[in-house]
Amino acid sequence: MQFSRNFMIICSALLLCSSLTYGQTASPPAPVAMTPTPTPAPAPAPEYVNLTYLLSVAGPFHTFLNYLESTKVIDTFQSQANNTEQGITIFIPKDDSFKGLKKPSLSNLSDDQLKSLILFHALPKYYALADFNDLSTKGPITTLAGGQYTLNFTDDSGTVHLDSGWSKTKVSSAVHSTDPVAIYQVNKVLLPEAIFGTDIPPTPAPSPAPDISPSADSPSADSKEGGSLSKALPSDSASHRVMKLSIWSHLVLAVLGGLVLLF
Repeated sequence: MQFSRNFMIICSALLLCSSLTYGQTASPPAPVAMTPTPTPAPAPAPEYVNLTYLLSVAGPFHTFLNYLESTKVIDTFQSQANNTEQGITIFIPKDDSFKGLKKPSLSNLSDDQLKSLILFHALPKYYALADFNDLSTKGPITTLAGGQYTLNFTDDSGTVHLDSGWSKTKVSSAVHSTDPVAIYQVNKVLLPEAIFGTDIPPTPAPSPAPDISPSADSPSADSKEGGSLSKALPSDSASHRVMKLSIWSHLVLAVLGGLVLLF
């Protein structure tokens, strides 16, 4: 009996140990720590565009740059270029364009008019040269001057023409064309109708071709013949005087003949 009891105790102890061992073996593995995904770095901010520097080194645009700074329009252009998603397109006349501008003169404009004229040289959006082909079909385009300050564009086989009402010109070269800023050189100052009205001076007519016909003072062949004929034939007044002289001479001779017969 004692042996049977001891055997049972030993078997129970073995079963208990095996159960504990199996339980420890079958327990789920500890969770693996997840490595956090790194947050992507923010995109770098676009480079600040310094219009004053661009126009200073691109020249000769010193006159236009002086107007930009004196009217404070440079601040408006800088803000549009660097603080908006649309960007800016600027049309810049060369210094020679201002020298040749005599009528109308910019010196007679008020401060507000001069500021509007400078704003008139920019569009509130970036346009590459290829965009003007589509832009030419949309009619008048409003400039940064707003309101009635509009420009008309035409694209002639890749050459961009601008019509401000008073002046017609074309884009002669691209000074800078990287989004968000496009700067194009034009040959004339853009003069808006909103300032100068619709009384546009007529285009001078081309000088006439030289006349190859003989001048009025030079005698023609007929006049030469008439002149020689008039010299050859006596005039009517001369012949009339000759006839009178002949009659008087006959009368004198008749009187003298009569006196001779009497004496």
